[in-house]
Amino acid sequence: MGKVYLTGAGPGDIELLTLKAARVIKEADVIIYDRLANPEILQMAKNGCEFIYVGKADGKHILPQEQINEVLYECAKKYDVVVRLKGGDPFVFGRGGEEGKYLYERGIEFEVIPGITSAISVPAYAGIPVTHRGVSVSFRVVTGHEAPNKEASQIPWENFKTDDTIVFLMGLHNLDQIAKKLIEIGKPRDFPVAVISKGTTPEQRTVIGTLEDIYEKAKDLPTPALIVVGKVVELRDELNWFERSLELSAV
Repeated sequence: MGKVYLTGAGPGDIELLTLKAARVIKEADVIIYDRLANPEILQMAKNGCEFIYVGKADGKHILPQEQINEVLYECAKKYDVVVRLKGGDPFVFGRGGEEGKYLYERGIEFEVIPGITSAISVPAYAGIPVTHRGVSVSFRVVTGHEAPNKEASQIPWENFKTDDTIVFLMGLHNLDQIAKKLIEIGKPRDFPVAVISKGTTPEQRTVIGTLEDIYEKAKDLPTPALIVVGKVVELRDELNWFERSLELSAV
């Protein structure tokens, strides 16, 4: 039996890949990878490494999660080093916990290699710190994939009233509903919001608005996109280092 490495690929910029992740990728006999993992990472693999794509786009999986779990199991029986490569961090809305449990129940050894999550790195590349002295002492990371008006929602919206910073992952398609729900629970209509598309990559684009107008401003941005709600968004004018550098390099 081989060993499965549930590996975080980071948010997009290949230089944000961890040293440990780079090492196991170079040793891998097979890499099972998602859509959000930078494809340049695959070029680090050794000759003869097999690649299996199990990504998700437009709400559709190439393989359902249950079949992905089985692919990991079958690969572990066939190969010594199996890398399951996931965008961001495997345990931050990456379903890495489900895959780890599946492997554990079948006696397969696994290891988790954390990745830099987009929840903090993408705002940082947009010049938005998720915490800042005198502005925000805490931040909440929420899945934006669940519709706020969904019956039996697991999102505790009422608890968000006093949050300093809220980061929604995978929420672009639900942006209008998210904004309306936050206004409904008492957030001011003019509360600052940023939507960051393709963060940490040369295609990064950031749109700034308020809960009242952000949907119209940002609805046509390409995915993946991340939503930041909070007064920390106002720090972007001074801290927008990455997009300024992109503009300078384009001159």
